[in-house]
Amino acid sequence: MIPALRILTALAAGVLFGLGLAISGLLNPAKVKAFLDITGAWDPSLIFVLGAGVVVAFVGYRITFAINKPLFDDQLHLPTKTRIDRPLILGSAIFGVGWGLAGFCPGPAIASLSLGLVPAVIFVVAMFIGMVTHDRLLAGKG
Repeated sequence: MIPALRILTALAAGVLFGLGLAISGLLNPAKVKAFLDITGAWDPSLIFVLGAGVVVAFVGYRITFAINKPLFDDQLHLPTKTRIDRPLILGSAIFGVGWGLAGFCPGPAIASLSLGLVPAVIFVVAMFIGMVTHDRLLAGKG
């Protein structure tokens, strides 16, 4: 029974996340690029979406640290790496440049697949190739 609840909970969270991305406009690369273009025709409307995300994450972390055990698992799975290092900085820079150039980041790109957008398909395929390449290049390191 519990595994089914875990799957249903994950599905509900994913649907809610995707719906939020769609309603907010984050599935539209032109809107994202307009938000990131602060020196041109800037569209500040996504700042409220990002602000809401920060509030939700803050509350979520507070709840996470206040409980001893999650509802559908035996333990909390929190990140163990806390050091800011070169790979983190490089990865963040690559993410930011990619987001600015394509107007997609991973979550909205995957959600955009449901719309059948060719740019989203190209982005997700390229993202997958990049992730596999990264994992294969770094296999055995660390």
